[in-house]
Amino acid sequence: MNRSASRTLLQLGALGTLGTLAVGSSAWAATVQLKLEVPRLNVAEYHRPYIAVWVEKAGESGPAVAQLAVWYDTKKQNNAGTKWLKDMRQWWRQGGRNLSVPADGVTAATRAPGEHAISLDTSAALAALPPGKYEVVVESSREAGGREVQRLPLTWPVKAAATEKAQGEHELGALELTVKP
Repeated sequence: MNRSASRTLLQLGALGTLGTLAVGSSAWAATVQLKLEVPRLNVAEYHRPYIAVWVEKAGESGPAVAQLAVWYDTKKQNNAGTKWLKDMRQWWRQGGRNLSVPADGVTAATRAPGEHAISLDTSAALAALPPGKYEVVVESSREAGGREVQRLPLTWPVKAAATEKAQGEHELGALELTVKP
């Protein structure tokens, strides 16, 4: 690593921004962005969806290897929004129940209908993944609504630019995972 890159990493660490990522980690070498659409539903009682994004080993049913994002109602008094997290059943079983919320860099407030982008390449959990084939899993659940899960393939570390797409049926809209080395 050259002196300029080392200085930049040290400055970031001094600012407390991404300071937990290891120097030279693969997250610095790749761009990973997830675009997801929260559809506008025509229902009498609309609640913003809770959404979880995590990474699992491809083809294996086991615990999440990286928690990337959890959107839930953070405004409820006494942290009551956490009561509904278990409605994202697959995420809950794959490691959500073990996640202490709020989790810095992972949890955030629910989002309104529309397209949203999540930059995943700054995630320390993603940077720590050993090489292999994975799936980025997106689950959405709404109070007085439905639940949906979509999966997008991811090969780590990223060696070539690629775009993977999926289309939700009711609780999720279009999903697009873009990776660049």
